[in-house]
Amino acid sequence: IVASEGGVDQQTIHRRRHLLHATRCLRPGLEATMDSRFLSRLRDFDAYPKTMQDYQVRTLAGAGVSITGIIVMIFLFFGELSLYLNVQTDHQMSVDTTRGEKLQINFNVTFHRMPCSIISLDTMDISGEQHLDVQHDVYKQRLDSYGVTVGLKEKEADISSNKTKVNDVMTAHAGGQIVEDKAMQDKAAECGSCYGAEENPGDCCNNCDEVRDAYRKRGWALMSVDGISQCMKENFQIKLQEEQHEGCRVTGTLEVSKVAGNFHFAPGKTFSQMGIHIHDLIVLSRTEYNVSHTVNHLSFGTKFPGRVNALDGVERICEVRSGMYQYFIKVVPTRYHYVNGTALRTNQFSSTEHLRKLEGFQRGLPGVFFFYDLSPIMVTFQEKKNSFLHFLTGVCAIVGGIFTVMGLLDSTIYTGQKLAKKMQMGKLH
Repeated sequence: IVASEGGVDQQTIHRRRHLLHATRCLRPGLEATMDSRFLSRLRDFDAYPKTMQDYQVRTLAGAGVSITGIIVMIFLFFGELSLYLNVQTDHQMSVDTTRGEKLQINFNVTFHRMPCSIISLDTMDISGEQHLDVQHDVYKQRLDSYGVTVGLKEKEADISSNKTKVNDVMTAHAGGQIVEDKAMQDKAAECGSCYGAEENPGDCCNNCDEVRDAYRKRGWALMSVDGISQCMKENFQIKLQEEQHEGCRVTGTLEVSKVAGNFHFAPGKTFSQMGIHIHDLIVLSRTEYNVSHTVNHLSFGTKFPGRVNALDGVERICEVRSGMYQYFIKVVPTRYHYVNGTALRTNQFSSTEHLRKLEGFQRGLPGVFFFYDLSPIMVTFQEKKNSFLHFLTGVCAIVGGIFTVMGLLDSTIYTGQKLAKKMQMGKLH
């Protein structure tokens, strides 16, 4: 403080200096008091007030409640962890708008009393498309009367033509040069007769099956094989008699148009005449066909996680002379989205069945028939995983919830024990 020229006396100057010094001395105390008030007010927000350890009471019932709470907490924690680590699947339904797709059919059917040599597989749909005696991607395994495999599983050739090249040559590599088998050439030079069923002049039928196929393509019925030299050489009738107690396991895959239709396993070669589907059973010289069977596997499309095939493992024993087993299948288009983003188009299905007995005047074709139809509703499955934030929220909810509930339970037990003691001492009014 400096005196002005106006003439402030020395006493006033001294008083002002003393006041300034006093203010500087009181400022730290005032600041400390303000900080103390702020901290005191901040403590009022403490939601977890503490009690002195000397005033805490520990009971045996409280220990039991605490241990129970910890066990439940651990159990629920591992359940939440399992949900976090595993993939969850949601599903929804919508109208199927896909068009022009193919339907893949996977089958594995065992016939207990029907030999492979007489089983024929045919497909047809409501659009009029037919595939007779399907052999592509179809495998047959002979079984004896006890169900034991006989020989090796054979792949059926494509629907063969009865045309045979006269000059077929079997070649082999020997010493780096092609060696021609003269005996094979002589055998190939033979051209068997098709007995008027050849499509073009010069067509050959060198075995019994080719003769039967030629008749089938013409739409003719082969009444008897007794006059067919190829069948007589192969002992066709004797072979049928030897195999009459055998069974057959048929496996394979079909690819058909995505429209309603059916595929069936039935005895005899098939042919179509004037738009009528006919099975030639006359040449088999049998009137009874045991169509007992087991559907080992049947599915439509590619497998996806969680799919259940309704007919897998279904076994049906025919207790009548001949029967027509009919399975009516509703195919549900399905789209499956994996957690990595890839999508799979496939199908699932439900099924009902009916047995039609072919006895007396009942007309029908013995065999196993699968009639399928397409559902207009598509089911979509979506895989997903819970986020870490969801997992953390669940864990916090478990810990907080169990802690609160067990606290209420412990408080209730403790209060009840105190009331019981007061009642015993007669202090409860």
